[in-house]
Amino acid sequence: MEAYHDVEWGTPVHDDQLLFEHLVLDGFQAGLSWRTILYKRENFRRAFGGFEIDRVARYGAPDIRRLMSDAGIVRNRQKIEAAIGNARACLDLIDTDGSLDAFLWSFTSGTTAYGPAARNWTQVRANSPESDALSKALQARGFRFTGSTICYAFMQAVGIIDDHQIGCFRYHLRSQRRRRE
Repeated sequence: MEAYHDVEWGTPVHDDQLLFEHLVLDGFQAGLSWRTILYKRENFRRAFGGFEIDRVARYGAPDIRRLMSDAGIVRNRQKIEAAIGNARACLDLIDTDGSLDAFLWSFTSGTTAYGPAARNWTQVRANSPESDALSKALQARGFRFTGSTICYAFMQAVGIIDDHQIGCFRYHLRSQRRRRE
């Protein structure tokens, strides 16, 4: 968990495949701990073909049965079907908007938004106007398991929103970046 925080969490991501992976994993995390999903991430990558969007979009009933029998991932039919449907919706979005990256980052005008300075996790919010808007837009395009709280966690994970706490070394890096902007 510490390595994930120190190296990955909050680092801006602009690769469509990696953004899709994060969106799927955050959907699977609903109702579970992030630790559970993080420890199963390599299993998810294997089970979902490296999160290649066009590949996952072609999954059908045999793939759903295969995924439901895979003890290495979270075996929740609704979440599995949502991941496949989200891949299809993602392809439609890419066709109309050019890239998942451009669409997702448009909710913060293409730059990292900084959450309010928090001293501990109890002060970190669970959603924002940006995550509300992203959730609404994704759901309008047919995405599932993309409520505002899930979208906020996703936006934090991929660096669209930076919510590192005041005592965190990454918070101090954020402060340095903001001074240069």
